[in-house]
Amino acid sequence: MAKEAMKMVAGNKKAYHDYFIDEKYEAGIELHGTEVKSLRMGKCSIKESFVRIENGEAFVYGMNISPYEKGNIFNKDPLRIKKLLLHKAEINRLAGKMAEKGFTLVPLQVYFKDGRAKVEIGLARGKKLYDKREDIAKKDMRREHEREFKIKNL
Repeated sequence: MAKEAMKMVAGNKKAYHDYFIDEKYEAGIELHGTEVKSLRMGKCSIKESFVRIENGEAFVYGMNISPYEKGNIFNKDPLRIKKLLLHKAEINRLAGKMAEKGFTLVPLQVYFKDGRAKVEIGLARGKKLYDKREDIAKKDMRREHEREFKIKNL
């Protein structure tokens, strides 16, 4: 049986701009009703979402899965809180890290892996304004060097 490739549904580029990502974890999502069909159509947004750990369980807040058009009474609230499926040891490790000052959990991308919906979450530290400016300056320098290199090789 051939392995199914990962099918990307949604990404969160803003997270890489606003945070330093220290560690990444893969988690399943507990979905209801027609949410899976909606995800397969790519109707998902994680730009304003974040992850919280409560009572030994991880939940994602603000993840918008648009209602499935052909669904009816089975459609759920698009912004409802969704439970993440992680091992107990991973949740405990993340809770310990989040107790430290400045750490948060943010969803980085939503994708399908072997037919199952997954979320990649990142343990992140917030960037200061000067860090963001530094990153932009590095990107500009890299782009400038690539442009010069391209001109020289023509």
